Amino acid sequence: MNNAIKEKLETLIKGFLPVLYQEDDPDYVSGKFGKGVDDREKYRYWEWTQGVGLFGLWKLFEKTKDERYLKMLTSYYDERIKAGLPGKNVNTMAPILALEYLGEYLNRKDYLDVAREWTGWLYNGGLPRTPEGGFQHRTTDDVNEGELWDDTLMMSVLPLANMGRIDGNNDYIEESEYQLLLHIEQLADTATGLWYHGYTYKEKNHFAGAFWGRGNSWATIALPLFDEIIHLKPSIRRYVATVLTRQVEAIGKLQDESGLWHTLLDHEDTYLESSCTAGFGYGILLGIRLGMLDPEYKEIARKALPAILREIDDNGVLQLCSYGTAMGRESLDWYQNIPIHPMPYGQAMAMLFLIEAMDADL
Repeated sequence: MNNAIKEKLETLIKGFLPVLYQEDDPDYVSGKFGKGVDDREKYRYWEWTQGVGLFGLWKLFEKTKDERYLKMLTSYYDERIKAGLPGKNVNTMAPILALEYLGEYLNRKDYLDVAREWTGWLYNGGLPRTPEGGFQHRTTDDVNEGELWDDTLMMSVLPLANMGRIDGNNDYIEESEYQLLLHIEQLADTATGLWYHGYTYKEKNHFAGAFWGRGNSWATIALPLFDEIIHLKPSIRRYVATVLTRQVEAIGKLQDESGLWHTLLDHEDTYLESSCTAGFGYGILLGIRLGMLDPEYKEIARKALPAILREIDDNGVLQLCSYGTAMGRESLDWYQNIPIHPMPYGQAMAMLFLIEAMDADL
């Protein structure tokens, strides 16, 4: 199986750069984001879609020490920083996580200075807060007043935690732990163990009440990553492990016979989706490796692995990946109508899963 994993990883890398520099994203081509062409181009290449992909590439370099991947990362960041970065929000924070690791590894002050500027903006109130001090999910195109979303932990809070670790900044670490706990409180459903896509303080509800697949996988990934990055306090770690176990127990029961999950986890009439499947596989294996999950849950990842391998085509593109998904505010049908489209985060989540799978004896 490891040979098949290595072959697919190589294929993913070959297909990664064209997807990283997304040329056909209709939102950017149409001018939806940014006030002018220059602004739009900056957002086009520096968003959460690239950010998750860059983190996957960093993890691949971290494991293999293959200089090709380091070159891909430094070339990307050097080019984007020289061109000028876009405005700051939850989603444009995402590329900062890999930049921090890269700056630390290479002792690049210029990289770390950019990361410090962005995380300082986040910590010091540049991003609006919800009534309880949560990071409001302000994006490039929407304010989302008083809203918490399940992907904020991955996109913005983890970079804050990582910068706290690198600089020994306990204020950043404490803030990231608070954000983690608050998002769990408002988004993790105690009845099912699954995570809602979002919560609104204005209406005090979970919008359409969606247990969205990829959103849940962001939680499965982020919870153990917090412990890997900042080594959570024992009491918080114990609590987070309980929340993670409850979620993994729930998704295990909802896994399709194919090994994939539906884009709405508890609705079998919605399409099967690959990015959440890769995210679940990665998060589960990471949780087991860190001792936050019982090894019995490895079987869920084992079932998902061949499904992901099948969906990586000969061009290194992960098929069955759903497009970027805003909040389904009124109807669950919103999620079923999101198109399937190759995206950098799909490639990255597949990379992360396969990297963990190589040492997991699947």
